[in-house]
Amino acid sequence: MSEPKITQLRPLPDDWQRALAVVAHPDDLEYGCSAAVAAWTDAGREVTYLLATRGEAGIDTLDPATCGPLREREQRAGAAVVGVGTVEFLDHRDGVIEYGSALRRDIAAAIRRHRPELVVTLNHRDTWGGVAWNTPDHVAVGRATLDAAADAGNRWIFPELAEEGLQPWNGVRWVAVAGSSSPTHAVDARPGLERAVRSLLEHRTYIQALTDQDPEVYVRDFLTETTTATGERFGGTPAVAFELFAR
Repeated sequence: MSEPKITQLRPLPDDWQRALAVVAHPDDLEYGCSAAVAAWTDAGREVTYLLATRGEAGIDTLDPATCGPLREREQRAGAAVVGVGTVEFLDHRDGVIEYGSALRRDIAAAIRRHRPELVVTLNHRDTWGGVAWNTPDHVAVGRATLDAAADAGNRWIFPELAEEGLQPWNGVRWVAVAGSSSPTHAVDARPGLERAVRSLLEHRTYIQALTDQDPEVYVRDFLTETTTATGERFGGTPAVAFELFAR
């Protein structure tokens, strides 16, 4: 029996200038798509990061009051490596983010404030490809981001935002989901891969709590393997995959 045909990924559209990346925790973007972010900022595009939490519940050996500020510093440093200068935090509680109108409102407000054409988020489905269970935080933030992209353009949803000076923004053209088990598009990872490695290495405290491996070996192996695997569906070019939803 012949092997099933591999569905090829298409290049992610590049006719945009501003992106807002919305995730739950510090390091989500560095594990997910920072090689693509580096390529985008190299091309002169503006990328802003929005994090629902400071990752304060992410390291068992550190109490949240110590862990949160530390992970915030690591996130800002990691973002700077790939050319992102604006990193905002919503201060939802790590580990217990609730999907609902409050989260949608916060993300919609950020979309109105930054006026992106592209919104990026992380896997919003229950599992990672049916192999591993996703976390409730990722699911809540991913789903809320997809919804908030529409909320941001409707003046009758969260009308108080307009009263705060945040007028509706209907300019979101796409939402790109990283880490999806059903990717449709990809970005060449080669120009940004070395910076993606350095960006993830800025989360050294978290990585050292996660693995006994040498952090640089662990990070380089992980990012190389994932981008190479994606490249099998992108003409053999190492890449970052996204599931793209047009609006």
